[in-house]
Amino acid sequence: MKFFSAIDRYILRLVLVPMLGVFVLAASLLMLDKMLRLFDFVAAAGGPVGIVFKMLANLLPEYASLAIPLGLMLGILLAFRKLATSSELDVMRAVGLSYTRLLRVPYILALTLALLNFTIVGYLQPLARYYYEQLDYELKSGALGAAIKVGEFTTLKDRVALRIEQSQDDGRRLIGIFARVADKKGQVLSISAKEGSFLALRNAPDTIILRLSEGQIIQDVPGELPRVLSFTRHDLPIDLPAIERFRTRGANGEQREYLLPQLLSIGWNKSLPKAQRVSSQADFNFRMVEVMMMLLLPLLAVSLAIPPKRSTSSLGLFVSIVMVVAYHKVNQYAADVAALGKVSPLLGLWGPFLVLAALILWMYYRVAYVPGGQAIGWLEKGFETVAKRFKMLLRRHRKGPIMLPDPGPQTSAQPSEGA
Repeated sequence: MKFFSAIDRYILRLVLVPMLGVFVLAASLLMLDKMLRLFDFVAAAGGPVGIVFKMLANLLPEYASLAIPLGLMLGILLAFRKLATSSELDVMRAVGLSYTRLLRVPYILALTLALLNFTIVGYLQPLARYYYEQLDYELKSGALGAAIKVGEFTTLKDRVALRIEQSQDDGRRLIGIFARVADKKGQVLSISAKEGSFLALRNAPDTIILRLSEGQIIQDVPGELPRVLSFTRHDLPIDLPAIERFRTRGANGEQREYLLPQLLSIGWNKSLPKAQRVSSQADFNFRMVEVMMMLLLPLLAVSLAIPPKRSTSSLGLFVSIVMVVAYHKVNQYAADVAALGKVSPLLGLWGPFLVLAALILWMYYRVAYVPGGQAIGWLEKGFETVAKRFKMLLRRHRKGPIMLPDPGPQTSAQPSEGA
């Protein structure tokens, strides 16, 4: 018998299309939300627009670590749901294919994506997180060449005030320039110019030249009369503020920026402070639990994919998303508490994992080995009852209130002739 039969190829096609679709959709939604905030932040900081895409590229590993498990689970769930609702699953079961045999392709995908996710959370995500923080710091500090805002006064080195009316050619041509320069002796230069541009010095990276054309300089020296000078071209040197270097990776308690081997060496090094060791252990166990969870996703997807007979309920799809997202949030909370030393990382992170694993195994056993068994049969019945009552209320509301027939005008009794 072939290891990869026609049925396996058929299941692979059914799984791949929704899996890739969910992965792209989830990553896109996460990135779009962050992109809007980054554009606002970069615009407020006066930085170049291209930095937004560099920051988003460094966020991709973090978003991928969330989208990959969700895409894997929903891809398998939707594939087996299609098999169940089209009765193809009943035919496969009738010819002797068990659920365990049908899970061969989903588990090949799960193992492959688990290794990919292990690489992402263990190596790529910490580095990308550090580079993202570095770009954020450099943008705030001005190391990325933040543009001088048009129409506002900008202070440089506490002794130079600069205001520009218009900016053209992406900042290469400045129009309507006013500058006020003061020195330590109290001399003040008020400079106005029609046009100007910034020039960099190759031998002095900490100084730039503001080349001005067609303007005037008012020199104000304490104890002397102000002097007015006109110029055709004037070069004004401006010292850039000193920018502090960004911290090293993992400094200030940023354990999430360490690679997995570094977390291992720090977490079990008794010569280091206990708080640092506990925090490293918590982050290491958090990453490992997130990866190991992916091995349970095929069982969870199959357990929730098969609706009751003669039903097309999609409640299992909703329950699966709630379970995965809720478990991820529980892990995040447990990791934060474990990092503070209030609970053991083994108990706080692996305890919920074992509970969820036992629940998923029980759900899969109900579907695969109990005739007519349902993983969430009681929930399906409750949902069906609520849905029927809701439909009845809608139908009654659509028909409106019940109107009694009009009996017509009441006639008074006529007296008899013999009266």
